[in-house]
This record gives sequence, C-alpha cells and structure tokens, in this order.
Amino acid sequence: MWNKIANIIIRNRLFWIGFILVSTIFMGYQASKIQLSYEFARILPANDPTEKEYQNFRKLFGEDGSLMVIGWQSPDIYKLQNFNDWYDLTQQIKKHEGIKNVISLANLIDLKVNESTKRFDVKPVLTQKPQSQTELDSVREKISNLKFYEGTILNSNTNTTLMAITFNEKTLNSKKRIAIVGEIKALAHEFELKHQTTLHFSGMPFIRTATMQKVSREMELFMGLAVVVTAIILWFFFRSVRFTVVSILVVLIGVVFSVGTLVMFGYKITMLTGLIPPLLIVIGVPNCIFLINRYQGELLAHGDKQLAIQNMVSGIGLSTFLANLTTAIGFGVFYFTNSSLLVEFGVVAALNVMVTYVLCLLLIPICVYYMGMPKVKHLKHLEGQWAKNFLGLINKLVHNNRKAIYLTSLIVVLISAYGITKINVIGYVVDDLPKKDPIYTDLRFFEANFNGVLPFEIMVDTKHPNGVFDNQAEALYKIKSLQNKLKQYKEFSKPLSIVEATRFLYQSYKGGEARYYIMPSVFELSKLSEYLQSDSTSASKQIKPFLNADKSITRISFQMADVGSVRIKELMKEIQPQVDAIFPPSEYKVSLTGHSLVFLKSNDYLLGNLYESLLIAIVLIALVGMILFRSIPIIILSKLPCLIPLALTAGIMGFFDIHFKPSTILIFSITFGIASDGTVYFLTRYRQELEEKGHTVREAITNTIFGTGLSMIYTAVILFCGFSIFAASSFGGTAAMGVMVSITLLIAMCTNLILLPALLLTINRNKLDQKKV
Repeated sequence: MWNKIANIIIRNRLFWIGFILVSTIFMGYQASKIQLSYEFARILPANDPTEKEYQNFRKLFGEDGSLMVIGWQSPDIYKLQNFNDWYDLTQQIKKHEGIKNVISLANLIDLKVNESTKRFDVKPVLTQKPQSQTELDSVREKISNLKFYEGTILNSNTNTTLMAITFNEKTLNSKKRIAIVGEIKALAHEFELKHQTTLHFSGMPFIRTATMQKVSREMELFMGLAVVVTAIILWFFFRSVRFTVVSILVVLIGVVFSVGTLVMFGYKITMLTGLIPPLLIVIGVPNCIFLINRYQGELLAHGDKQLAIQNMVSGIGLSTFLANLTTAIGFGVFYFTNSSLLVEFGVVAALNVMVTYVLCLLLIPICVYYMGMPKVKHLKHLEGQWAKNFLGLINKLVHNNRKAIYLTSLIVVLISAYGITKINVIGYVVDDLPKKDPIYTDLRFFEANFNGVLPFEIMVDTKHPNGVFDNQAEALYKIKSLQNKLKQYKEFSKPLSIVEATRFLYQSYKGGEARYYIMPSVFELSKLSEYLQSDSTSASKQIKPFLNADKSITRISFQMADVGSVRIKELMKEIQPQVDAIFPPSEYKVSLTGHSLVFLKSNDYLLGNLYESLLIAIVLIALVGMILFRSIPIIILSKLPCLIPLALTAGIMGFFDIHFKPSTILIFSITFGIASDGTVYFLTRYRQELEEKGHTVREAITNTIFGTGLSMIYTAVILFCGFSIFAASSFGGTAAMGVMVSITLLIAMCTNLILLPALLLTINRNKLDQKKV
C-alpha cells in the first residue's frame, strides 16, 4: 500500500503542490481573522452542578467578575491637591464608554430622610471638588462617619483607599476591555508621576486583560523561538540549508492550517490554544527528520534517487502515521473531558498533528524529488562515529545486561513513587505568575488591606415571592447571623448585602450617627420600610442589585483572598454546616458560588480528568499497537517505556514542589502520546526486520537499534530543545510544562532505546535465534 502511496505522491506532484498552495492561501485568509478570547475561561462542563449554579447566579445578578480596583496607600490622601486629583481621576475614568460605574472617596453617596415625601433621598457627599483644606477636613469627617464604606472603599487603619470600577458586561467580554484598561492605567500613571506615589491594580477584568496580553506576546515569542531553535538543530544535524528550510517551511504551513482551523471552528486564542502553533513546529519537525534520514540512508546504500524516495515513504510511512496518531490521541483525549477550554485545545491540536503529518508526507518527497543529489558532507552524519559508538553501547547493554536495566528501572520507579507521595494538589488564581510580577504583588496588596478582590457569592433563595422581607424579615436576620459567623475568617472582605444596605438606611433614618449603623429591631424595621414603599425611590434603587425581581432571592457579595484550592475546600467544609444551621435546607436554598468556587471545582475537575484522559489514551494507543502485533504481552509491556518517564516526571514534581494544578495537569496525557511515538517507531522497524527480512530476534533488535536509533536521538533532541523554549514563559505553569515535558521525552527516548528492546528479548527468550518461517 505504501509503495502505491509513494507513486501517487510523485506522479501527481504538481496536483499536490497546487492543492496545498490553494489550501494554504485559504487557511491563511481564515487565520488572518483570528481573535483573542476575552471571556473568562470555562473549564467545567455546562452540565456540572457548580457551573449551572454559577450561570444561574449570573442570569439573576450579572457578571460577578466585572470589578476592577485601583488601590492607593498614603497618609496624605486627605491633602487638598491629592484628594482633588483623585477626584479628577475618578471623573475621567467614569466618562469612558464601557464603564458602568466608578466609586471612590471622591464620589460617595449619603442618604437623607425626607419627611415631607416619606422617602430617602440619595445625596452625593461631594457635589464639586473641595476648595479649601478646611472644607476637605469637613468632608473627611463626614466620610469617617459613614461606616458602610469602611472596609470596602476605605481602610482607615492602613491609610488605604480603593477606586472600584465596574465594567458593563458587553465591554467586559470584548476587545474594547484591553483598550479601556490601557487608558485607565495611562491616566493612573499620570497621577503616580505627579504625586510620586504608587497605585495598585487588580480585580478580574484587570487580571484577565493583563494575562491575555501576556498570552498574545508569548505566542509570538514561542513561535519565533520554536523556528530558530529547530532550524539551528536541523542545520547542525544535516549541515544542509535546503533540508533545514524545507522542514521549517512544511511545519509553518501546518501552523497556518492550525490557526485557520481555530477560526473555522469558531474558536479563539486562549492560554491553551495559543500554545498550539509552537507545539506543532516542535512536534512536526521529527516527521521531517525521520523521512529525510531514511531518504539519505537509502541513497547511501544504493545511490538510486527514485528508489530512495519510494523506500522513504514505504519504509517509514506506516510508523510515522502510527506515531503521529498516538500523539494526536494524547491531545484528542481532552475531547472526553466535556470542558470547552480543553475540548477546543484537544480537538484542534489532534486534528492538526495529523494535518502536519500529511503535509510532511506529501511535501518532503516532492521537495527531495526536485532537489539535486545531496553532497557527501550532507550524509556524513549517518556514519558519525559518535552515533555508532553510542548505539553500539546501547546494543551491548540490551543484549548482555538486561537484569541491570530492569533493576535500574525498578529503582527509578520506586524513587518516583516516593516523590509522587509528596505532590501537592493545589492551584491559585495567579500562581502561574512570578512572585515579583506586578499582578501578583498588587493582588497581595489588596489582600493585606481589604482581604482580597476575588468574587465569592452567597445566594439565598427563600423559595417564595417577597420571602426576603416577609415573616418579620426573618431572612434578613439570618443573613446578619451568617455574616457575623463569616467575620471570623480573615480570607473574606466586608460583605455587600441587603443587610449592609439596611444598616446604612437605618443610620440615615436615625439622623446619620455612626452608632446607628446596625441592624434595627423588627419594630424599627417596619417603620423603616415605610420610606421604601415605592420601587422608584432613589434609595430603593440602591438595594435592587441585591434582589431578584420578586424579592425571593438575595445575594451576599464578598471579595476573598487568593488562598488556593486546598484552603478554599477547607473553608467550604467549615462554612457549609454553619449555613445549613442558620438556613434550614427544607426552607431555604443557599448556594455558595462565584469565581472562587468555580476555580476550586475546575482544579478538582481537571485532576479527575487527568486519570480519565490518561486511561483513555493508554487504551487507544494500545489498540494502535494491535495493528503491529497480535500479542497481549508485547502490547502491555511496550507501555512501560512510556509510563516510567511519566512516573519519573511526577516524582520530580513532588521532590521540587511543583504543584498539580490546571496548567501542569495537562503534561501527562500530552507527553504519553508523544512518548509513544518512539515505541511505535521501534516496534514497526522491529516487525519489518522479523517478518519482511526474516532476521532472528537478536538480529532484529540489533538492526532496529541501529536503524531507528539515530532518528530517535535526533527527534529527542529536537523535542527536548523545542519544549524547553516554554521555560521562557512568564507563566509558571507553562514554564513547568516545558521543562517537565522536555525531561519526560528525553527519558522516554532512553526507555524506548534501552528498556523496550530488553523487554522484547525477554519475551522471546526461548526463540532468540530462530528465524521466522
């Protein structure tokens, strides 16, 4: 079959060149329309209870991650010029299209009782900038009396204030967000320069924007590094500019197809899909290496160019197909996670691994057909003494020291198993960033002064209309009790809720004295409600964000620290019983939700899917092995050279305290698929030596080591160096992925060249010198 394919490729070379050219132009046009994803990455599947609850919350109350904050710490906040410039900054930001609201010390509101109309009037604390320090001192005293803002907008103990900027949802999930955040930072920078101070930025819109900008820059960086690194290594191996340029050109066409595929499928660039183009360069180049090495080897053997091209395709067409199939499976298993983020990455990567393989299979033979015969210096690498000596050492080791190989493998597995026990399964929202990154340090600033900025929501469903207020406002007093319970946890900020709004109203009702910022008695509450009868009153509008339409559901909004998935889980275990004790589940439905909880579940979900996807990958790749051998022992034992490197990688992660988290969990299925390539190459050549050439098992093993060893070494070096480029990432998880995958694939080369042939000799120990009849 592969002889026919070789003939079809060369006979119809002009058709294939034209077809690929037209397809590349079309996919290039599609790729030109690629966009960054500005929406929050959804890891959980749509039918997950936590995700459904979160989406239900968003339908009722809108996006919880729409708040950007600017923090300012200074003992001179209330100096006239400083305060007035803060006032101007507030007004400038508020004027931006796409900004829903801005709250700062400069535009706080107060409530005043209007006895004539029996309502609360909303009055700004400031109607214009203070004209004198005396006037500002009066404003300062008034603000200090408004306890509603202490702990939310102001921390008097640390002389810290924040500006809360709310994006409208349309802007939040669009490209405009980047421009607006950039303009806000520019305005804030002017303030910093003028006052020789430092402002701090955080909140989900800011974190998401800064993260996506880093993803965009790093995608370009990795593309450049992947091309440069692989080109240098190819030239070093082949000493041929032509083969280097052809190989790089072929995989770059694969990159164009991958980006075009993203657009055609309606996907955008995310932190994961942004890795696909450089990954394809690194993964695609080994195809070129195997094809070119086989072509040059054939020329060295007989010097017939036409026969060399045909043997190149027929000789390793099947092995490269199966190897790419196993790599594609390593990516494709993410389809079974039902997570849109992973499905997009897995499907596009798997599909384009195979597309790049087809491009290599078509273009490499056609290119060498039109090239002249390679010079002697271009073939020298095939007869390099270092390669012969190294492969000879491996061959001797495999045939004579199998017990030592097995003992070494066992020791590695045992040490790795101990390391695995030390792995921490934990993730943080910003733990992929260096500890000195401004995003990280600013987040810690807000945690120190306001207990954090990550959304955490409690949704209380009373199960009947007006349930929040009826039955003598029982729900309100229960919410007050829950808030008091949560005060003991330093991980949570002061809440915003209907209870805090009621305290604010009561303080105003009692003349504005700070001591009345309390939850009134039932009797006082009934009198207070008379001033809120009309939904059109200004005060009534202030509490609407905390209620649904029929007032059966209310929310308690906290901001919390980025305490990590382990601590969040502990908090939920402690809080849930307290919630159930205050709100009997038979009478109320209380949901703990928000970005923080979704993040926790996403971390656990990914970990669960690691085992699932890895198991699926093992089963599918084992089925691929059935194409080569009908032997169960061979299929089972041939997985060991791929699994041992994974165990070693996991052990290294344990010893070096590299956490299991969303960004590092992906390493294993991907690496297993790529590591299986070497197994496929080795077993395919081994089968050819046994069945087609009629060699004994000993001879077949020796010939396979020398026949595939050089290409496997070249491939391992390319993959090691190629994945190492990701170590340059500013995202800790991406950097860890690059280093860990590089190490895993280098170890996999060793196990495929040493352990695999040793296992094959052991399995066939009773017929080592028998030839197949």
